[in-house]
Amino acid sequence: MAEQAKLPLGKQLIQKGVISEDQLRIALIEQKRTPEPLGRLLITLGFVTEATVREALSENLHQQSADLSSLVVDAIALKLIPKEVAKRYRVFPIVYERDKDNLILAMADTSNIVALDQISAMLVKGISITPLLVNDSDISRAIDQYYGFELSIDGILLEIETGEVNYQSMGAVSDEYSQPMVRLIDALLADAVQNGASDIHFEPEQSFLRIRYRIDGILRQIRSLHKSYWPAMVVRLKVVSNMNIAESRAPQDGRISIKFSGRQIDFRASAQPTTHGENFVLRVLDRQKGLVPLDALGLADAELARLKLMIARPDGVILVTGPTGSGKTTTLYSILNHINTESVNIMTLEDPVEYPMTMIRQTSINESAKMGFADGIRSMMRQDPDVILVGEVRDKETAEMAFAAAMTGHQVYTTLHTNSAIGSISRLLDIGILPDVMAGNIIGIVAQRLVRRLCPHCRTAHTADAVERRLLGLAPQRDEHATSGDADADAGAVTIYRAQGCERCAHQGYKGRMALIELLKMTPELDEMVARRASSRELKNAARAAGFHALVDDGVRRVREGATTLDEVARVVDLTDRLA
Repeated sequence: MAEQAKLPLGKQLIQKGVISEDQLRIALIEQKRTPEPLGRLLITLGFVTEATVREALSENLHQQSADLSSLVVDAIALKLIPKEVAKRYRVFPIVYERDKDNLILAMADTSNIVALDQISAMLVKGISITPLLVNDSDISRAIDQYYGFELSIDGILLEIETGEVNYQSMGAVSDEYSQPMVRLIDALLADAVQNGASDIHFEPEQSFLRIRYRIDGILRQIRSLHKSYWPAMVVRLKVVSNMNIAESRAPQDGRISIKFSGRQIDFRASAQPTTHGENFVLRVLDRQKGLVPLDALGLADAELARLKLMIARPDGVILVTGPTGSGKTTTLYSILNHINTESVNIMTLEDPVEYPMTMIRQTSINESAKMGFADGIRSMMRQDPDVILVGEVRDKETAEMAFAAAMTGHQVYTTLHTNSAIGSISRLLDIGILPDVMAGNIIGIVAQRLVRRLCPHCRTAHTADAVERRLLGLAPQRDEHATSGDADADAGAVTIYRAQGCERCAHQGYKGRMALIELLKMTPELDEMVARRASSRELKNAARAAGFHALVDDGVRRVREGATTLDEVARVVDLTDRLA
């Protein structure tokens, strides 16, 4: 990143109130130990975001900046700059303007005169260059995405099949990267990250190894390898996960941390003995994906305003519920990120810590050191917290401690495994929490599911039929000869979409996921009903009267917006009641 400006980057950020003198001093001390530019060090230390540094440099250098992820890449521009040149100078060609003979070039350092001279000399005579300031990590990601992978999985497999590989020297650091098996594991991990996988499954069968990725919540088989590959592969996976390579009869857990496309990716590893060998599963923990702005959760405007009001309350419990893999952790981190300021002391107790966050005191529970959830809350209460995050309420003791913290003036966030927001009340009663304790101390309950998002490039529109209209809660379609006053406003033709499949979405019809969320804000009336142990039906009716929208309502809203399909909503939410 460029530091050759009229005003030094550090001073400029201080003037803007983005960083303090102390933070700049820390970054400058770090800079003496590493040759990294100041901007990148400030990002690494968590003092600023990449976008902030990019905008500051752009303003200081009087040059245009852009977010590379939102730009459309030109295939002709890609042919003008070879991959080796792009990687060497940290550049990426975006658009070739034929009428002006001008190449718009994304650069991490627009003041790199050497790079600009070398690229100008390499281009056809007469082509000018317009540099565009872009985040360094975005350039790395774009190079990997549009130029193809440096590590060819098929090429590595061919090398293993045809050449003699000395597996005994795999642990040697000196020639670690010369080993095809090392490169094969790296290539598979890189491939999974590039494809947006949340989990990687290595599953040995009797005569072959199955490799599957969980992409957008659905497992997809990627490769099948001969069983003979697995012994060396599992040793390599255990080495990088810090597991015991000699132990194959007991389950093991570990963690991997690797840098891909200029950003740090963590993997949570788990080895489980099975009849055909050790099953190995890696959970991908991408910090950038884990932190979603609150406004990007996809809530309707009214619901988002309601959530912000809930967060603003200084004490009480906010519960986030849903099954495993429903995005509860992402929602909680989004809320914590929203309230994370220097004036608030946020402390978390997790099993384990998945996404490290600056300014937040995060603790992993450790049962062997007598640091369970209940003991952890007891200890944290002596650390002067304003906000406490408890990873999960599993038993009566943890729940009681969470409510005790809320009753002593703390804001407590926690998760619970239930099917709906209303169902959380029954679950807490089952655990052993008294209704009097719950009443008045629960701020609200967030229940959610994840559904796949329709691929915008290949989705196909169609008019909703009679059954689909009932599922959407619409009146039967009126006769085209009837006058507009004869039927309900909802009785006209309604267009919804189906999944099709194309190259951009790997012929799945869906690309990416989004959350369906129901938000139950507790009111004095609901608190009174909880105190007298009202039934779930009574609670639901009272909540609906107060403006509560269930998961199915949010799903229908998303279908009518064209963001997903009824089939996808039906996969995670029960729609049968709407046909009754």
